[in-house]
Amino acid sequence: MSVYTLGIWLVKPGRENDFVQAWRDLARRTKEEFPAAKAVLMHDRDVPNRFISTGPWESLEQIQQWRASAAYEQSLKALNELLEHYEPHTLDEAATIS
Repeated sequence: MSVYTLGIWLVKPGRENDFVQAWRDLARRTKEEFPAAKAVLMHDRDVPNRFISTGPWESLEQIQQWRASAAYEQSLKALNELLEHYEPHTLDEAATIS
């Protein structure tokens, strides 16, 4: 079973495009430090300033290393300027349908 990160991002209205660019920068920097990392950013159709990101990780330890990395900390500072609220989550897979 895999472990996942999930982020729920509420962006300041009008800053959505800036947020997507800043999130892409976080994803790029993450990929440089953790080449196996995968992530997707989704945009909520019903709440225009809400985004949800998720991705699988090899282990909880790897998530902890990522969240302690300079890339994560620096990118999160830039993202925080664009946010009203952010909820990071760490999730364990409970079931899969394929």
